[in-house]
Amino acid sequence: QVQLVESGGGLVQAGGSLRLSCAASGRIFSSSVMGWFRQAPGKEREFVAAIRWSGTSTWLADFVKGRFTISRDNAKNTVFLQMNSLKPEDTAIYYCVGKTSLPVTLAASGYDYWGQGTQVTVSS
Repeated sequence: QVQLVESGGGLVQAGGSLRLSCAASGRIFSSSVMGWFRQAPGKEREFVAAIRWSGTSTWLADFVKGRFTISRDNAKNTVFLQMNSLKPEDTAIYYCVGKTSLPVTLAASGYDYWGQGTQVTVSS
């Protein structure tokens, strides 16, 4: 089992930045994939970003490329989502997710572990 706890959400003006953190505990393997999904009101959950627990591979949704970056600190078992140039349409609950191995999938059903979510609100 893997437990995921997000933090760092909040209210920010358009153009601002936030950094989300996801503290992971439990059975984390070098092959594990960690990532972020988001869900806006009335919409389905959508893939945002993913990173392997080892190596340098990262994946980003097209709509966040150039604005968001995903990184990790293995020593602290923490994954980060740095969000810059935020837009009102980025407003959503952001969920940290995990799976024990590749492949990275855009489908929410492909991830075994989910955090409780953290609210991000971007005002115009």
